[in-house]
Amino acid sequence: MNPLPEQSRREFIKSSSAAVIGGALASNLIFPQKSFAQNSETIKIGLVGCGGRGSGAAKNALMADKNVVLVAMGDVFKDRLDTSHANLTADREVGNRVQVPQENRYSGFDAYKKVIDSGVDVVLLCAPPAFRPAHAKYAAEKNKHMFCEKPVCTDAPGYRSFMETVAETKRKKLALVAGFCWRFNHAERAIYDKVLGGEIGEVRSIYGTYNTGPARQVLTNPAWGPMEVQLRNWINLLWLSGDHLVEQAIHNVDLTNWAMNNKMPVKCVAHGGRQVRPEGMFGNIYDHFSVVYEWDNGVRGFLFCRQQPGCFNENVERIYGSNGTAHVMLFNGVPYTTNLKNERVWRYPGEKNTPNMYEVEHQEMFASIRQGSPRNDGEWLANSSMMGIMGRMAAYTGEEISWEMAVNSQEKLVPDEADLNWDKAPAITPIPVPGQTKFI
Repeated sequence: MNPLPEQSRREFIKSSSAAVIGGALASNLIFPQKSFAQNSETIKIGLVGCGGRGSGAAKNALMADKNVVLVAMGDVFKDRLDTSHANLTADREVGNRVQVPQENRYSGFDAYKKVIDSGVDVVLLCAPPAFRPAHAKYAAEKNKHMFCEKPVCTDAPGYRSFMETVAETKRKKLALVAGFCWRFNHAERAIYDKVLGGEIGEVRSIYGTYNTGPARQVLTNPAWGPMEVQLRNWINLLWLSGDHLVEQAIHNVDLTNWAMNNKMPVKCVAHGGRQVRPEGMFGNIYDHFSVVYEWDNGVRGFLFCRQQPGCFNENVERIYGSNGTAHVMLFNGVPYTTNLKNERVWRYPGEKNTPNMYEVEHQEMFASIRQGSPRNDGEWLANSSMMGIMGRMAAYTGEEISWEMAVNSQEKLVPDEADLNWDKAPAITPIPVPGQTKFI
């Protein structure tokens, strides 16, 4: 196929006939790769954020569609960029479609702009959560489709910025696909269809847990400056990660949101603290939370998360209805439902995570682009992120926090982009103390 001029090529991708895969169902897509090769052009993707999740997302995207090529990569750290590129290039399954010349490998704080400006069609936004509002905003300005990892912000100003970007992507008909992987798992989709279809009756309460071990710590190199120390250990810092309720247990927050059909709670109360992390351990995040969300119809969602060693671990979601219970087992098995006598009524007939939900995310994104009706998950992606922040606010302050309070908060955790440099870093704020830490 002769190359098209860049503008024509982009328009071709946007307007490719739905007939190529028009018969595929959103919940069970099977992609005829041969048809793609014959009927549409290659989609060029770029990766922003080359850590473990970013590198994984790049492979997932390449596995999802044989007519996709990785052509640009960027990370604030060159060593992480180089490692990711080497690993992807060496991968037996996708390495031949990692076509990133040296001039398309970017490092530094502005690496994301260079990736987005490099001629890609789709950008994978996988840098730490603090940076996603700015990265998504720039991608939308440059008319790029995007896959955006969760969560999309760590504070309310970031949420408001991202919601403005969502409106822009809808206006421009750009894809914005969420990294909330469980929404793409066929097993979870099947049981949530039953919940939202009324098969367990009216939802009365929701219970979720993400109890696991401690967050990783990166040993500090004496040669690192203060900003590098923080960025290398981003998962342990509030401004960068949002705390583990927002960064990790946000999956359960989103599953709770999904059970309520994406309707936001009106308020929440929460407990939390830093109970077992050693005194002086790097970072300022909690090691446990418990949150109770409440909706205007009286339904309550109970969420517990913990990052503590030597404890019982559990990762489940259960939805209690007037006629029965939906057991969303997450890592522990396939979903099933029970009646009020705790007798099993239904069990998902397939295997867990077959097909791979991490690949389905990208399959459906590429399919929607090729069909000319790009998928947009932006609103619920942002709201689930903010719902996690709302719970954190309640735990940190000890106050009852309403949705309106949370989304209008003036607490700004993330520095302006102009203030990001290697010579200085934001002050690490003290560990919040409920009853003393004030809501802003």
